[in-house]
Amino acid sequence: MMKTAIRSITLICILLGFLGYSQNKKNFSGIPNILQQIIPNDRIDSWVLVYNTYGKNQEIKTSGGKTDYTPQFSGFDLFPEEDSFYYIAYASGGKINYITDLEGLKKFVGKIDNAEEAAIVLTAEGYMVDEEFKDVAGNYYEDAANYYLDLGKLTSKECPYQKTHYTLTVNKATGAVSNVKDNGTYIELYNKKCANNPRLLKIQKKEEPKDEPKKSTKRK
Repeated sequence: MMKTAIRSITLICILLGFLGYSQNKKNFSGIPNILQQIIPNDRIDSWVLVYNTYGKNQEIKTSGGKTDYTPQFSGFDLFPEEDSFYYIAYASGGKINYITDLEGLKKFVGKIDNAEEAAIVLTAEGYMVDEEFKDVAGNYYEDAANYYLDLGKLTSKECPYQKTHYTLTVNKATGAVSNVKDNGTYIELYNKKCANNPRLLKIQKKEEPKDEPKKSTKRK
């Protein structure tokens, strides 16, 4: 009897702990805000985060004073298929360097210091913070050991266009991803060109001519 009671209490505590973490989920507050949480681990004299849209540069964040840089014509984005882009210019050892791709951004971030940096690092693996669907693919919670990130991923550009959402467990000490849970597809879009479009298949089925009954020939 005592063992059963202890087991029941333990199970309740685990469930309460899980529900407590679930209720403490926080939505990421937009790509610009995510990028502003970067804390470089290498020795950087100064750096600036620049947002380019329609050919115009806007400085989103500056750190360590003024950085004399040359405007860039390409960069990275944390959300696929955007018309705009970001880049980072930083001064180190008297030289100006530029971050214009996700791999370079990952190296610039270095050791993961917060949930935002964890999300940034995972973009190099194809994951994304989906700002349109933050409840399923743009939030996180944490405990003493790990970050738990709900992120999206473009899993098909063909017919149908698909996005899948995942829960990724990222170790705070090492930055290693210890678990990836596939939560299924949350967007599936068909268009008229999709040969496997269910709606198109229904229309085609309706338009298929029915076989005319064969006329029976009478013998004389």
